[in-house]
Amino acid sequence: MNWFQRFIFWDYPRASIQYDVMVAIIVAFVLLTPREWFKDQPKASSVVMLPTAHGSNAFWIDAEVLNAVPEAQRPARAEELLKARAGRKETVVRLEPIVDSEQELKGYMAFTTP
Repeated sequence: MNWFQRFIFWDYPRASIQYDVMVAIIVAFVLLTPREWFKDQPKASSVVMLPTAHGSNAFWIDAEVLNAVPEAQRPARAEELLKARAGRKETVVRLEPIVDSEQELKGYMAFTTP
């Protein structure tokens, strides 16, 4: 029981073999544990530029970013988001809501001109 108590309370002097083994176990756990175990997935960007064929730009904007904004002010808010993301002024020509098959809002497509 004494070794278990020392293990739990980390009662080893620094630079001892036991201390080094404990550190190695912790480092191995951090580096080798699959991220799926903790449901830690990278979050997608809320504003993404999409390729287009006609010289205009299209951006995907997550619904959560514009949900709290009144509908009349959404294009102006989208322009602010695009300026923050792209670093240049983009004029939103059209802002279309995108819904799934159950009519649930998934995001917005912002079509712009530079």
